[in-house]
Amino acid sequence: MQLIWLRSDLRLHDNTALSAAAGRGPCVAVYLLSPQQWLEHDDAACKVDFWLRNLAVLSHSLGELNIPLLIRTATHWHQAPQVLLELCQQLQIEAVHVNEEYGVNETARDAAVAEALEAKNIGWHSYLDQLFFKPGSVLTKTGTYFQVFSQFRKVCYERLHRSLPGQVPAPAPQTALDIESDKVPAQIEGFEAPGEHLRSFWPAGEAEARRRLDAFVDAQIDYYKSERDFPAKPGTSQLSAYLAAGVISPRQCLHAALQSNQGEFESGKVGAVTWINELLWREFYKHILVGYPRVSRHRAFRPETEALAWRDAPEELLAWQEARTGLPIIDAAMRQLLETGWMHNRLRMVVAMFLTKNLLIDWREGERFFMRHLIDGDLAANNGGWQWSSSTGTDSAPYFRIFNPLSQSEKFDTEGLFIKQWVPELNGLNKKEVHNPADLGGLFGVADYPSPIVNLSTSRQRALAAFKNLPSRQDAGGGHA
Repeated sequence: MQLIWLRSDLRLHDNTALSAAAGRGPCVAVYLLSPQQWLEHDDAACKVDFWLRNLAVLSHSLGELNIPLLIRTATHWHQAPQVLLELCQQLQIEAVHVNEEYGVNETARDAAVAEALEAKNIGWHSYLDQLFFKPGSVLTKTGTYFQVFSQFRKVCYERLHRSLPGQVPAPAPQTALDIESDKVPAQIEGFEAPGEHLRSFWPAGEAEARRRLDAFVDAQIDYYKSERDFPAKPGTSQLSAYLAAGVISPRQCLHAALQSNQGEFESGKVGAVTWINELLWREFYKHILVGYPRVSRHRAFRPETEALAWRDAPEELLAWQEARTGLPIIDAAMRQLLETGWMHNRLRMVVAMFLTKNLLIDWREGERFFMRHLIDGDLAANNGGWQWSSSTGTDSAPYFRIFNPLSQSEKFDTEGLFIKQWVPELNGLNKKEVHNPADLGGLFGVADYPSPIVNLSTSRQRALAAFKNLPSRQDAGGGHA
């Protein structure tokens, strides 16, 4: 009998390890609940809830194929080898199948499980699944991992031209086993269940992920490049949470985008090309995680920036976290995060630069806060984005490029629609005033809206001075803007 150990791959279709396990004979699935590990990784309560809801849908789909889903607890990943070994011995499992995961803890966990199983002559098979290319296979001419996205993308394009990663078939129904599926818990202690309002933004299941992908590719992808930066418009795919939990695969996304663009990823429709580019950014940051393990350990990608004199400003940090900065676009974005578990990508950059540059607060504070609230929280993408914004990462924004939240607001939320949706106390202001109520002065200001917690121009100068004082500064061009 074969065992498929599900992790961040909660789907039936195009699931490499599941397809391989089912192809070898009767198969059982297992999912490990690891609440202590999730807390250590700052996984958001809404994200844990989303996984469980998707797991329940998947359990039903697997049940229709007579594949039982077992739930076991390994509170911490250190316990995974023991828990899985006992299960394998109990069910007389021949081999365990997994899709590769990345990050130092994930890699150590899988190595320990593989060692424990192989010592008892139980097979261990791991597959490339959440990426197009295996980390370590896309390298510079000198054999190192890329540090600049545009160069990485160029090699990816060459590889994709030669061979596109294909999709794998879903398992066929198998003969019923005498094993009952376990009930998927509705909630895990230590993770507060989100309200129905948040859940309604993120229905669970592959059918919903596919529906979003199809709707995006049919109606929206052509406008993606021109509309993706406008938070009041439905310009993005809203698939990030489904990709992070593996409810849909990057291959499914790539094939759908290519189909809409006559098989092209470098030419043709600019919207499709731009969106495929975003899939490659996701890929790039996961390769960085493997090639430069320090980013998994809360270290800056650019070591010289570890010397930055970050400010200890707990009250300003709290105002940022609680959406009380007095800058409407920042507060609107933070409220979107707190209420929906998601934030528009352009705004992720704007609020991250505000925290790390205008407030000069360590990017790790922001990275942690995002992980604790994001339904699509993903170590590689979240770390990559925060380090890009704070000029400590790969391809990072040159330290002197500091987004001004007011000009970003006027440019990308011109009518103030996004601001008014999330900061309704500003509804009485016109589209010019809504970006900066402080300009109105106390007399005509908005009574229940705070004044800005920082002066944008003096705080910008303070950030520039802090970066200029670094011992050995290397300016990096390009970036994920």
